[in-house]
Amino acid sequence: MNTLRAFAFVAVLLAGLPVWAAGAPATGRVAAVTDGDTVTLESGAEIRLVGIQAPKLPLSRAGFPMWPLAEEAKAAAEALCLGQVVTLAYGGREIDRYGRLLAQLHTADGTWVQGALLERGMARVYTFADNRARAAEMLALERRARDARSGIWANGFYAVRAASAPAHIPIGSFELVEGRVSEAAVVKGRGYLNFGPDRRTDFTVTVAPRSMRGFGGAAGFEAYRGVALRVRGWVERRDGPMIEATHPEQIEVLK
Repeated sequence: MNTLRAFAFVAVLLAGLPVWAAGAPATGRVAAVTDGDTVTLESGAEIRLVGIQAPKLPLSRAGFPMWPLAEEAKAAAEALCLGQVVTLAYGGREIDRYGRLLAQLHTADGTWVQGALLERGMARVYTFADNRARAAEMLALERRARDARSGIWANGFYAVRAASAPAHIPIGSFELVEGRVSEAAVVKGRGYLNFGPDRRTDFTVTVAPRSMRGFGGAAGFEAYRGVALRVRGWVERRDGPMIEATHPEQIEVLK
């Protein structure tokens, strides 16, 4: 067991959550679907469908607003895998801090559940630095669904935001933002992509020094200058709206 898995194992044990002592399971039957990206096996193992983010239901979160098409996304996941024996494939971190297994699911007939949800427009690609297997395939499926305005892509809640209109980029939510980089710089090891002339109000992407190697270092990062990009991530306010990128799959070069 490597250091990361050992840490997750201990954290789950201390939290009193189920521990899969023999290693993460490889197969199981889906007994319940919580929402569009979470299912539970008959064994009790909860699976987070890694690599995607489906519209969110409130579940037990008081005051949490239901995202548009959340019920439809759950129904799509049920249609794909409820009651089915699934194979779990792991491509990175295997357990999250909630004790959920992080896996790609495949049904007995060969259906890739994440891929099918993306193809139907029932989810967005949502990867992490320690879990981004099959990102290129998932981004391609998402792009096709978005071009066809399938599912969530016909709803303004999930619209791709324009970097040129920073006042219209929601703060505190997961967004896709498109625009052309006006300036790319690395200052004290941290990367900055500015999408306008005023850093106090314009949209910005930043990369921490520990993550810069994944972007090709300073030279690779500065090559984004003048390039049209699509960036995804959680938007914070740092003067203007800002996304911190931790891995290169968050940034797509637009043709």
